[in-house]
Amino acid sequence: MQTRPFLKGVGRATITFMYETFDHTADLGLRARAEDLGTLFGDMAKAMFGAIVENPESIRPDQRVEICIAGTDREYLLFDWLKELLIRFDRDHFLCSRFEVTVRVDGLVAQAWGETLEPERHELSHEVKAITYHGLKVEQTADGWLAEVIVDI
Repeated sequence: MQTRPFLKGVGRATITFMYETFDHTADLGLRARAEDLGTLFGDMAKAMFGAIVENPESIRPDQRVEICIAGTDREYLLFDWLKELLIRFDRDHFLCSRFEVTVRVDGLVAQAWGETLEPERHELSHEVKAITYHGLKVEQTADGWLAEVIVDI
């Protein structure tokens, strides 16, 4: 299992958000915990790109893209969010490292920052082929929110 911390906070106490990966037969599981849904969805995206790129800290947030996804079911919204980011990686070779996500009752609005894959700087780790519905989870806990998804590698 691999865990990577993310520090967040400006002008206030710094909060550490975490995501982790876990093995799942021929697939890879991604799990994140966060205080709110927007941060949770952003951390799940970080987890996915952390699985794709061995050195995600090398991804520069040079270009911004806006993403809007309609939906009311949180699990399917997470699925569609990660799927959209994976499509952009597959189609445009666009890697993301920073996210601002607002989850609403009717969907999500997000901004993602990143750059085009540069093989000399970005060491690829796993080929994430697809996001799966197996084990898909977004739930509120006593400490905030928890999400899990299995990706096909």
